[in-house]
Amino acid sequence: MARPLEPILSTRLVGLTTIAMIAFAANSLLCRVALMRGLIDPLSFASLRITSGAVVLLLIVGMRKGRAEPIPVGGSWRAAASLAIYVACFSYAYLRLDTGTGALILFGAVQATMLYAAWRAGEPLGAPRILAGLILAICGFAYLVSPGLSAPPPLSAALMLLAGWG
Repeated sequence: MARPLEPILSTRLVGLTTIAMIAFAANSLLCRVALMRGLIDPLSFASLRITSGAVVLLLIVGMRKGRAEPIPVGGSWRAAASLAIYVACFSYAYLRLDTGTGALILFGAVQATMLYAAWRAGEPLGAPRILAGLILAICGFAYLVSPGLSAPPPLSAALMLLAGWG
């Protein structure tokens, strides 16, 4: 049985969450600006992101040497495929999506994927606030992609959804 979540509001948690959200937003902004101005093509941008991420991870692992806990080794093809799907779909989706629209679609898809994974792991999703949030998110997404003057390009929206699922 799952334990109820205890509210945690510490300065450190709020600070780290703020930094993470700024990084997520910057990720979308940098991608959109680079692609919009034709400074780089989507595949090269995706390759640059993967390479720079690998370099940062190597630096982090290098800083851990000498600590008591072992350095994890290995990986999974499923995780690698998910990362490849995410980075490719994200980069190509931003060829035609506005930054805000792309970020909303991506974040919504990620949240839905996390809820689905929690449900598959046996966590109860029957809390009224969870269901209300999920229904509200689905309605907002349906409104966002409904045909009209402000609807995003369907293929780009689908790619961003796939990136969030990946």
